[in-house]
Amino acid sequence: MKRGTKSLLALSVIFALAACDGDNGKDGQTGTNGEDGVNGVNGNNGAKGLTSLLTQVSLPMGDTQCYFGGVALHSGVDKDNDNQLSDAEITQTNYVCQPSSLSTQGSALPHTALRSDLQNGDIAGSTFEIRNGGYGSDMVAHPTNNTQFYALTDRGPNATYTGEYGKGKKFPTPDYTPRIGLFELQQDGRVVKLKEILLKRPDGTPITGLPNSSDLGGTGETPYTAEGAPILVDNSQPYHEQDNPLKLDDYGLDGEGLVALKDGSFWVSDEYGPHIVHFDANGVELARINAFAEDNRVALHLPAEFANRRANRGMEGLAITPDEKTLVGIMQSTLYNPSKTVKDLDIVRIVTINLETKAVGQYLYKQEKNQNSNSGIVALSDSEFLVIERDGAFYGTNPDAMKRIYKINLSNATNLEDIASSPLIVQDDALGLVISGKTLEEVVMEQGWEALNDAGIVPVAKSLVLDLIDQVSYPHDKLEGMWLIDNTRLGVLNDDDFATWSTNGVLEQKYLDTGKTQVDSNRLYLFENLTLDN
Repeated sequence: MKRGTKSLLALSVIFALAACDGDNGKDGQTGTNGEDGVNGVNGNNGAKGLTSLLTQVSLPMGDTQCYFGGVALHSGVDKDNDNQLSDAEITQTNYVCQPSSLSTQGSALPHTALRSDLQNGDIAGSTFEIRNGGYGSDMVAHPTNNTQFYALTDRGPNATYTGEYGKGKKFPTPDYTPRIGLFELQQDGRVVKLKEILLKRPDGTPITGLPNSSDLGGTGETPYTAEGAPILVDNSQPYHEQDNPLKLDDYGLDGEGLVALKDGSFWVSDEYGPHIVHFDANGVELARINAFAEDNRVALHLPAEFANRRANRGMEGLAITPDEKTLVGIMQSTLYNPSKTVKDLDIVRIVTINLETKAVGQYLYKQEKNQNSNSGIVALSDSEFLVIERDGAFYGTNPDAMKRIYKINLSNATNLEDIASSPLIVQDDALGLVISGKTLEEVVMEQGWEALNDAGIVPVAKSLVLDLIDQVSYPHDKLEGMWLIDNTRLGVLNDDDFATWSTNGVLEQKYLDTGKTQVDSNRLYLFENLTLDN
């Protein structure tokens, strides 16, 4: 198809670089000498030469060559002499790209205030803003639009607190509904929110972020109000264990991992169960996966040991392979398998779930430091993935803070579900694979990773892709989302916790610095010129 010289999207400029007539033909040979000899006649003019053309085409935002737009300069020879440069006639293209409009400080996501009336910690007479906000638990590319991404909130604003009814969390907005936001990056670097999708039960009513009951993933966390009172089924009446108990929500989610499918639906993984829940395009629950055999809502289960997750460190990352057949989830930290005695370790589990065959696989990941967090995963192929590994430090107050992205490969790693039982190795119904009666976590704690290697268990291979501290002095504590735009561009997003924090159970604004001058917020950072496909 030929490119016109003018259009709404492209302005073409045509230059005649070589269009002169041919030279005159050579004189004929001189006649033989004779008395009346004459010169020969002039030859015919040569054929007209071909014209070289140059077209200048404007490129829109999101172009694969120039992500923020620019100009493509096409050149070639007009072989059919129609004064237009067709695609087949282009012999060379050069690009002049607009530079990225995002600075090294990133671009803030928009937010509104959920409430702004609470005392700001120990700053007398000062109140703080609880933001909505909170879109940083995970992010994922829109399946068909490379300038848009989805981002996920967790259970809502909360802070650790111990009150009259035991350890738990303050929920200053207890009716908050976890949600998915659709955002778009603009050519000038701004991020705009296009819509939000509230997550709902199968009957269409909104869920909350309140804890589950103990049989379905609850960890005994008591929900409290901002003032420290227990949140009850009926807050107008006093607490009663049977008649007016603590308000819990077995559909409540503390969402941490997000997948967006081409059909418009979503998968969300969380920290409570962990649960993995399928929602339709309107946020209504379709199905769920967890490790609780007695949960009659579930047809497909995770391995039972995943129920031994450490509280508030559940399934932090969720991805799907490019063919949309296999979910891949990664836990945040070491499971409490069999108990919290193994807390201070670097062994993390990855689970794969084939949605067609229902086959479940399981692999090990070795962290760089004990008790680090793996807080995001995205698929490059069926076997290669990008994984976030971070600590919980702020670079502004701790120069040793760690925020990295690694590429991992499952191809040569050991699938724990495929290991056959032997006199020493057994698949335990509650603890998973055990060696001489010890869980894999206990083996690493007591004997190191070498003991797993001796048993033929190999973790996933990993290589460093990006160190955000080195690249941009990344200031946030919680790097949690990745937006894979293409094989050279990657967006990342932090969890700002709704700009809400607490010290010794007292609610306050979340700051990046000890001087309490820089409020944390969701910020998008973009990294280009990466090599992610080899």
